[in-house]
Amino acid sequence: MGRLVQLLLLAFLMPGLAILLPPRLKALSNLHLSTSFTSRSSIVMKYSIHYMEQKALAGHLHTCIIQLHHHRTPLIDHFGFNNEKTFKQRYLIADQHWRKEGGSVLFYTGNEGDIIWFCNNTGFMWDVAEELKAMLVFAEHRYYGQSLPFGADTFQDPKHLNFLTSEQALADFAELIKHLKRTIPGAENQPFIAVGGSYGGMLAAWFRMKYPHMVAGALAASAPIWQFEDLVPCGVFMKIVTMDFKRTCPNCSENIRSSWGAINRLTRKSTGLDWLSKALHLCTPLKNAQDVQHLKDWISETWVNLAMVDYPYESSFLQHLPAWPIKVVCQYLKNSNLSDKELLQNIFHALNVYHNYSGQATCLNMSETSTSSLGSLGWSYQACTEMVMPFCTNGVDDMFEPFLWDLKTFSDDCFKQWGVKPRPSWITSMYGGKDISSHTNIIFSNGDLDPWSGGGVTRNITDTLVAIIIPEGAHHLDLRANNAFDPMTVLLARSLEVKYMKQWIRDFYASLRKKD
Repeated sequence: MGRLVQLLLLAFLMPGLAILLPPRLKALSNLHLSTSFTSRSSIVMKYSIHYMEQKALAGHLHTCIIQLHHHRTPLIDHFGFNNEKTFKQRYLIADQHWRKEGGSVLFYTGNEGDIIWFCNNTGFMWDVAEELKAMLVFAEHRYYGQSLPFGADTFQDPKHLNFLTSEQALADFAELIKHLKRTIPGAENQPFIAVGGSYGGMLAAWFRMKYPHMVAGALAASAPIWQFEDLVPCGVFMKIVTMDFKRTCPNCSENIRSSWGAINRLTRKSTGLDWLSKALHLCTPLKNAQDVQHLKDWISETWVNLAMVDYPYESSFLQHLPAWPIKVVCQYLKNSNLSDKELLQNIFHALNVYHNYSGQATCLNMSETSTSSLGSLGWSYQACTEMVMPFCTNGVDDMFEPFLWDLKTFSDDCFKQWGVKPRPSWITSMYGGKDISSHTNIIFSNGDLDPWSGGGVTRNITDTLVAIIIPEGAHHLDLRANNAFDPMTVLLARSLEVKYMKQWIRDFYASLRKKD
């Protein structure tokens, strides 16, 4: 169970990634994860690439304009005084619509991956830049993309990974904002607004909490800041995944729940492994019980991914998928009273929607990854240190095999992999858990289809700590670019988010005038 929990943690922002963990740890590498969005074709994403030190960049995208500034690099350790080692942090700037008079800066708090990938897939910021007269800044998170503190040795051992924490990342962002205000004429007296989704959304909220003088407000999309300790029930995540399938067709979730027993019964027979390998068109045949567990974890990961990216239009975020992919999947799982073999043949067709919608694959690969732009190694370390989110299932309120939250097993698995023990209470100690009413100007947005909404803020806490719920919205749908097939709910959500941002900007300039 501890391993499956770690997979759920990896599912957070590493959608669909096959991570370097024991098989049981793999099924939930999908929270992503992350913020990724398909932008409007009408938007030309031109940005400049910068480092905290002058250095040539190889392999840049054709949409980029390279401008490198020379200045002091950020510290590897912001909270000690005996270590002055630095590293090169990458960030991107797009200023086509920025106005030095009355403008603003939207500051993307980078999550666990390549910042160019996030930049090219965060359509909302590009859509609203002109309206907000905004400069867009995308800051890469330390230990991801090209912002590696120790170069090739970054992931060598726990000693090198010791500075991979959310606190250090927030300090990086603070230093970067200070640098931008100091070096870009006109930026010093402008409001910065933090924007992020998933883990990046958590960072956006935490940044406003810890550095309120740096940003006027924060948009935290699909940010499960309460998925820690016992702040929410450990089973809430998988219950929402199940409801996504059940609301499409009750038999769909029931058939998925029944499939685990069917797999177990078939694989106990001498010919079962071979039959199942062929029925599911697996690239690598099943050989033993460990392979069967790997299979079940992979299938579980597929259902979780589908719940996260159940978007109302065709998309290619994790895989090439149809509009409302769960509806398409459930077409194959609507019949009841099937034999084990009939059920698992239908499970294959359902899996094929996610893993082979394009029809290009000749077999299904259980080790398949969705994108190399996300940093599975770094996130698995974070999941084993401070990002400890309990998960459980009971097989009754959800469609998965039962497992309990077992901190000891989880901790032992982490120690085997990284040589570290998790600190399950640290995040709530650091950021306040549910006791956050003293903070201001944070929007928490959540789609009701998104399983991560179970750990998110879904009610207003004060007049300025507000929750926006998006019916028919999957994982940070509001941060995706405008699309003709967007439901009205997300259009209204984005409009409300911009309304709040404009108020923050007005308040900032009003306060500035009072000081003058």
